[in-house]
Formats: sequence, C-alpha cells, structure tokens
Amino acid sequence: MNAAYRRLKDRFARIATLGEAQAMLHWDASAMMPPGGAAARGEQLATLAGLAHDLLTAPEVGEELAAAEAGGDWDGPNLDLMRRAHARAAALPTALVEAMARANSACESIWREAKARSDFALVRPALAEVVRLQREMAGALSAALGLSPYDALMEGYQRGVTAAEVEPVFAAYEAFLRDALPRAEAIQARRPAPRPLPGPFPVATQRRLCRRMSERVGLDYAHARLDESLHPFCGGTPTDVRLTTFYAEDDVAKALMGVLHETGHAQYERGLPAAWARQPVGEAAGMAAHESQSLIVEMQACRSDAFLSFLGKELLAAFGGDPALYRVENLAGLWRHVSRGFIRVDADELTYPAHVILRFRLERALIGGDLAVADLPGAWSEGFSGLLGIAPPDDARGCLQDIHWHDGAFGYFPSYTLGAMAAAQLMQAARREVPGLDEALALGEMLPLMGWLREKVHAQGARLGFQDLLRHATGKPLDPADFTAHLRTRYLQG
Repeated sequence: MNAAYRRLKDRFARIATLGEAQAMLHWDASAMMPPGGAAARGEQLATLAGLAHDLLTAPEVGEELAAAEAGGDWDGPNLDLMRRAHARAAALPTALVEAMARANSACESIWREAKARSDFALVRPALAEVVRLQREMAGALSAALGLSPYDALMEGYQRGVTAAEVEPVFAAYEAFLRDALPRAEAIQARRPAPRPLPGPFPVATQRRLCRRMSERVGLDYAHARLDESLHPFCGGTPTDVRLTTFYAEDDVAKALMGVLHETGHAQYERGLPAAWARQPVGEAAGMAAHESQSLIVEMQACRSDAFLSFLGKELLAAFGGDPALYRVENLAGLWRHVSRGFIRVDADELTYPAHVILRFRLERALIGGDLAVADLPGAWSEGFSGLLGIAPPDDARGCLQDIHWHDGAFGYFPSYTLGAMAAAQLMQAARREVPGLDEALALGEMLPLMGWLREKVHAQGARLGFQDLLRHATGKPLDPADFTAHLRTRYLQG
C-alpha cells in the first residue's frame, strides 16, 4: 500500500458517506416524506449525486489511480473496484448525473399518482425523459467501457454478467415453463383446495409478528427499523438498515413474507465486512447476489415444509382459529400456490421468472431504441400474453406496477431471476454442508443457515464477482439446473 492508495481510500470513504445520505433520503421519500416535499427532495438528491460524482471524477483521482499500488486478497480487489467506479463516473458529465437524479425523482413522484389512477398517460412524458437520459448515459458508458449500451447499464447492478449470457438462460427457462406450468396446475387441481386463513389480521398484531420473525432470522433491531411504504424494500446503511412492508388486514402473508424477504437483504448488509466499510470491496457483490440472499430466506427457507411447521404454530398463537388451517399442508397450499397472475411481487416462484423475462426484453428494447415509451402498454400486454397466456386488464396491473423504470433502474430486473437461481444453488450447498439444517428450520432456528451464509457470502463483500462468489460458496458457477430441480421437487411431484 502506498500514499496514493491511502488517499484514494479516504476519498472513497467520503463518497460512500454521501451515498449513505442519499440512501436515507430515498428511504424517507418512500416511507415518511409528505407529497409536498418531492420537489425539494429531488434537488437534495441531485446535489448529493453531483457532489459524489465530482469527488470521483476530480483530475487528481486519475493520477492517484495510476500511481496507486495495492495487493492482497482485499486491497488488490478494492483498487480494481475503485478503477472500475472511476471509469464509469468519468464517462458521465456531472450535469447528466444531476439531470438523471432530478428526472428520476420527478418521475417516481408522478408514478405514484399514475399507478393509483391506472393512467399511463399521466406519467408517460416523465418516463420518456427518464428513458432519454438513460439512453444518453448508456451510450456514454458503452463508449468508455467497450460494452453494449444495455450491458453497460446491467454492469452497474451486477458486474460481469451480460445480456448475451442472460438471454439463453431466460430462453431455456421459458421453454421449461411452457411444459412445467400446465403440469403444476394439473397436479395442484387434483389436490384438495387449501382453506383460507381466518381474517381480519389486525395490523398491530402483524407488526409484532413480522418483527419477531425477522429477529428469528437474526436481524438486530439495534441496527434496523421496520416501517411501511407503497413498495416494500430494504434500504439504509449496514449499521442502520431500513426495512419497509405493506400491511393488508385480509392477507397476513403479504406483509410477513415481504418482511422475511427484505430481512434477507438486511442480513446481507449487516454481514458485510466491517473492516472494509465505506470501501468498494466492503459493499455487496451486486444485485443478483443481493437477491439470492433475500430469496434464500423467503423462498428456500421460510416457504419450506420445515419452517412452515414452525410458522403455523406462531400464526395460530397470534391470530387463533381452527388449528387445521395452520398445518403445513394447508399453508403450503396457500403460500406455494401456482397462479398466472399479473403482479410480479405477488407471483409464485414458478411464474415469477416470466415477469422478469418480460421486463428484460422490454427494457432492452427501450434502451436500444426499438420500443417507444408511448408503445410500452401495448408491448407489455402482448409480451405478457405470450409468456403466461393472459393480458393485463389495465395499466396498474401492467406497465405501471413497478417503481424501477420510473426511478431510472434499467438493467436491474435480470438480477431478480439470477438471484432466484443462485438462491437454489446456495441452498443445495447449505443442505450438504450444514448438518440438520431442515431440523433446525422446523424449530424456527435460522441461525445455522445464516452462519453458513455469513461465511460463504456476506463476509466476502465485493471481493469476488457473482460467478466467483458462487464458486467459492458452492464449488461451481451459476447452474440454472439447480433452480429447475428445486421447482420440480416442490411443484411437479404428486
């Protein structure tokens, strides 16, 4: 380590601190801020984005990166990630970075009303501006990084994964789903229909249950809080994690499973290497890696027969009613029900990838200039019908349902399904290496799984890319066959 590298570490710590402030302002905008604060919040976020960009692109940074020397398992990758971050930032003028922050904030605010009114026309001009700026950014990054414009956006969320790699994986899954979905539906139809849990489910009781279950996963509320928002998410910082969910008094699973999902994200953040806090190598390995951690908790562990046997007892104690409704068979029938639905966040794990495949194809077309924003509702309906055989009846259940594009997150959606595939692969490895894992889950004990993930995934930070992280944890790169094997076991037997 030399003086140039030490100065870079100090600079990147300041940049990361600005990012933490942005994260808290984003959380507040979704969970606490009154609608009248949107314009000022857009300016605040734009200013912080501009300051961080200026720190990263200052003339001396390039000189220090050229002079810096660092080696070892952590300093070497840290310096590599600094160079990667600088190359991306140097390709973008500060004015563009600030313009994107303003446009994203404005569009997100309009989207909330447009979704509530199911009126795409209301947000279309703002979304067109977001897409225009995203295309400008993608073009600048493409020229600087030697990637296609869409790959340059994807790389910002999960480095080392390209559309050319994702496309055949998604095409293979589409072919699998074409056969698996009707088979799963037929098997499901032959079984007794599950009985709904008795409602209503008081929100105050749900809050207590959600917090208690997230604590079972290991979340320490001295470093976290749970609030409400229109779209559940996990934000904040590794030492101040902010979770949100949405409560429905007629459906306890919506909030509960949402909180367990977000707790997986939170546990990843909490488990990142503290010695490398506010350094690039101390961050998560990317969004596909992040999604693997939320989905291994929610889908692989908490929807397993083992954990449902424990959770049923907790639900019965909290809400009462007929004990038979809380048995594993009934909860599995309710919460692992396969259905061709319109809403991504409500989709079962068999059909969920179809929602992601659609968005992957549409956003590539938007960024590539092959699809106009005005034509998005029609293209959505046509693509959704081709994948799942149904067409959304309105914009709210179609192209308005997600916040992501309206907040400028293009290139992010593939991470969801890559993360689901990685979660199945990680769970298979954990079952091999953690004795009595399912027996522990049946007792509501998540710590054996969390301990394994802490060592294999969380503590690695961003030292390893997505594929190398999976090699480290499971002995092989991403293998989609592990995911389809999991789905066959869960949905195609019987």
